Amino acid sequence: MLGRTPKPNSMRAILILFAGGIFAQAQPAATGSPAQRAEVLFAQGVAAEKAGDPAAAEAAFAAALKANPNHAQARFRLGEIKIHGETISKKGREAKFGQTVIPDFQLEGATLRESLDALSMAMEKASNGEETPNFIIEDPGSALANAKVSLQLKAIPARGILDYILTQAHAKARHDEHAIVILPR
Repeated sequence: MLGRTPKPNSMRAILILFAGGIFAQAQPAATGSPAQRAEVLFAQGVAAEKAGDPAAAEAAFAAALKANPNHAQARFRLGEIKIHGETISKKGREAKFGQTVIPDFQLEGATLRESLDALSMAMEKASNGEETPNFIIEDPGSALANAKVSLQLKAIPARGILDYILTQAHAKARHDEHAIVILPR
C-alpha cells in the first residue's frame, strides 16, 4: 500500500471521516456525556444573556437542564432570566444601539428634535438602511424645548453622538422595545 495512490473510493472514505470529525468538533452539544452537553448549552445560554437575548438564553438553559437536571447554575440562571428578562432585553438593546460609526456629524445650534432627526438619518445612511432608530421626546413640561446642540464629530459611534446630544440638551434616554425615549434629566 505504500507508494500507491489511494483509489477514489478510499479517498472518499477519508474525506467523509475528515468532514465527520470537523462536524463533530463544531457540534459539541450533540456528542459527549449529558454533563458535557449541559455545559456547552449553559455556555450558549450565558452568551445569549450577555448579548441581551433572554429568549435564546432561556431556551439554552432549559436545554442544559434537560441534558443534566442537576445543573445548578443552569437552574439558577433560568430563574434569573424569568425574573429579569426585560432588563436583559433592555441592556441588549442599549448595547446594540449605536454600534454604527458615523464618519462625519456636524450640528450648529440645532434643536433637540433636529439633532435626533440628523442622527437617525446619519445612522440610516452609514448602515445602508439597516439601522434607523425611532426617537420619541417625552417632555410634558417643555424642559427640553429650548435646548440647542452644536457638535463637530468625526468617525464616532452613533451611541457616542447620542450621549453628546443628551448631555448638551440636559436629557436622558430610555431604550424601549421599539423606540428610544428622550426625557428631561
